[in-house]
Amino acid sequence: MKIYYSPKFEREYRKLPQKLKELAKIKEVVFRTNPFDTRLKTHSLTGNLKGAWSFSVNFKTRIIFDFVNDSEVWFHTIGSHDIYRH
Repeated sequence: MKIYYSPKFEREYRKLPQKLKELAKIKEVVFRTNPFDTRLKTHSLTGNLKGAWSFSVNFKTRIIFDFVNDSEVWFHTIGSHDIYRH
């Protein structure tokens, strides 16, 4: 799976604590193998983010992404539940 990173995602990722960055990398490996692995809790979004998807890095942190096609995705943002409000 090819993953593209938005500039916003890259900025937010750089601000994360090191331990959270390491956990996000582990979850990305799982995501590349199977985006719907139950450990990720992948789900489609509704409302203003309808059409986008999200998966869990940990209890608090999420990554919002879009499928480009079956083998490519865009990671748009990473952060707490507050990212759903932007």
